[in-house]
Amino acid sequence: MRNRELELANDYVLHTGCSLFLTGRAGTGKTTFLHDLGSRTAKRMIITAPTGVAAINAGGVTLHSFFQLPFGPFLPGGDNYDQRRHRFSRDKRNIIVNLDLLVIDEISMVRADMLDGVDEVLRRFRRSEQPFGGVQLLMIGDLHQLPPVVKDDEWELLSRHYDSPYFFSSQALARTELVTIELQHVYRQSDRKFIDLLNRVRDNRMDQDTLAALNSRCRPDVSGQDEGYITLCSHNRNADAINRSRLAEIDRPLHRFKAKVEGDFPEYTFPTSAVLELKVGAQVMFVRNDASEERRYFNGRIGRVTGISGKVIRVHCPGDEHDIEVEPVVWENIKYTADEQSGEIRQEKIGAFLQYPLKLAWAITIHKSQGLTFDRAIIDANQAFAHGQVYVALSRCRTFEGLILSSPISPQAVQTDQRVLGFVEQARQNPPTPEHLEAARLHYQRQLMLECFDLGRLRYWLGRLIGTLFGNAHVLQITGQGDMQQLRQRCEDEIFTVSENFRRQLGTLFESCG
Repeated sequence: MRNRELELANDYVLHTGCSLFLTGRAGTGKTTFLHDLGSRTAKRMIITAPTGVAAINAGGVTLHSFFQLPFGPFLPGGDNYDQRRHRFSRDKRNIIVNLDLLVIDEISMVRADMLDGVDEVLRRFRRSEQPFGGVQLLMIGDLHQLPPVVKDDEWELLSRHYDSPYFFSSQALARTELVTIELQHVYRQSDRKFIDLLNRVRDNRMDQDTLAALNSRCRPDVSGQDEGYITLCSHNRNADAINRSRLAEIDRPLHRFKAKVEGDFPEYTFPTSAVLELKVGAQVMFVRNDASEERRYFNGRIGRVTGISGKVIRVHCPGDEHDIEVEPVVWENIKYTADEQSGEIRQEKIGAFLQYPLKLAWAITIHKSQGLTFDRAIIDANQAFAHGQVYVALSRCRTFEGLILSSPISPQAVQTDQRVLGFVEQARQNPPTPEHLEAARLHYQRQLMLECFDLGRLRYWLGRLIGTLFGNAHVLQITGQGDMQQLRQRCEDEIFTVSENFRRQLGTLFESCG
């Protein structure tokens, strides 16, 4: 079945230079679009995310590490980077200069000031006053899910510059022509009534009927003892306590599996425990997709440990005829490098994490469940403390029947930020049109043609080279200075001036064509 929104997003990313916000309800295919992008585009791109685990899962790097952003507030117009410029390696500067497309996953968790910090770096090293240095942005996420983290003292400073902490309040983004595409088709759930119920929660259209329908799934007596149920908690301490307690109840030997870490792989990016403690009978969750042809498991699949022998852990999942024999797998930490001559951006492995793709799964936090799908879940969301948490928890379930509430949900627990609703509604009222896509495609093609004759960087580096030679003539004992000056002048007259004149003629021709 065709998905017109995904096709439209693909056209904008591949064939235009427009920055794009790709959004949609949980389970609409945003992550799949990202994972398939690398094989479809010839653009030089990097993938980033706001957290280490999200970056590892997306096959990219964190925004903070690549752009060396401050962990405190970034104040527009301040000297945030003056003391940090020397930290950008030559290789990283080459990547920035050659970058065509910057992908930011989980954009809902990126603060507005962080996006302005990215803009600052891109403009500085690309020597361009265009927003984000002329780089195309692809921002993926759902503003109705988890919000950016901002402390009260940080917001006291940031509120002088921003209307909200969300990425759409970025000053650089305000100067950008942003296209928003909202994916409509939900792949995770197939029950139309359940999808409509989730949409009402997401869009802050809760009424008494919606609340009654949700609370009809309240089962305080269900404790997760049944096969395959996972409890989604709003706080880490609750999830950890449940997992420790349930593991201790099993009267079987405890097995410890220590991860093998190689190279650069920071602890905060570990996708599962460095020391995995398991017993036969423990409920576990797979934390990545099976890379083999059998596709035996996927990220978020629940099972129970049935045997531990040597290096093999056997796990049985509901509905399967046979146990899955699980062996350690490797996660890679990568960095981006740029080819000195071609400017192509490549991935280089800098670290590895070897561990079984499992974690204890009687309970998990709502935050860590984002992006996962469960057949059966017990939701403890009455203490939800952030915008979007209840929606994230509810939308993890594949079916309404697989959803259990440990306590009734009150209207106060469903928090929706009016600033998010305002931005989303404005975007819905201004969808991209076929005419806009065609105009953007034509503009992009013309820009590519103009760039082919832009010799500004060659002129800059030639000037730097000759200036360096002349500046050190007394040390290098250079001869033929007159010849070098003549060469520079001939380049100016016969190459650079000609290219500039031709670019102007092309620009005039494009304008006359409309």
